[in-house]
Amino acid sequence: MDSHNKTIVGALLFVGGLQFVVAMIVAEAVYPNYSVSGNYISDLGVWSKPSAIIFDPSIILLGLTILIGAYFIQREFRLGAVTGLFVLAGLGPIGVGLFPENTFLANGVPVIHSVAAIISFVFGAIAAIACYRITKSPFRYFSVMLGVASLLALVLFASTGPSYLGIGVGGMERMIVYPNLIWTIGLGANLMPSLNKQ
Repeated sequence: MDSHNKTIVGALLFVGGLQFVVAMIVAEAVYPNYSVSGNYISDLGVWSKPSAIIFDPSIILLGLTILIGAYFIQREFRLGAVTGLFVLAGLGPIGVGLFPENTFLANGVPVIHSVAAIISFVFGAIAAIACYRITKSPFRYFSVMLGVASLLALVLFASTGPSYLGIGVGGMERMIVYPNLIWTIGLGANLMPSLNKQ
């Protein structure tokens, strides 16, 4: 197997995840009166807000790096199920960025945006768990834990109602997203050194 594939996907995931973390922080800073606990993350992508020009391209770039990374994961590991999870985990953020929450509303619900967000949440977390098969200890265990943490937060997000365990809707949503972002950056760092080991 060509370890250059691992290096390429590692660099893609590392850069994709890191740039989105930075862009999200900047977008929060320029959004008028943004509340980490009271606002959804996707509020940053609403086209009428100054944060959208930062947030939307950044989350699309995140999705593209994961999607392109899926190609190199398939080349390296030949595991169709894992590759498929990466494809879906990449398509989700792209959909979130292309269809902000104030577009294509049906009875006030942003249908396309919501579906894209759910795809991103669910398949990003499952991909982290599935990476047990392509990573080594100790990262493989961290990968599983981060995936499980994200799925657990998604269940709590859907079931705890307006209380959201006291951290607000934005705080609860971040408990879904942050483990996925940490995993994306961590997996990238974990795969990149492969070239240097030759």
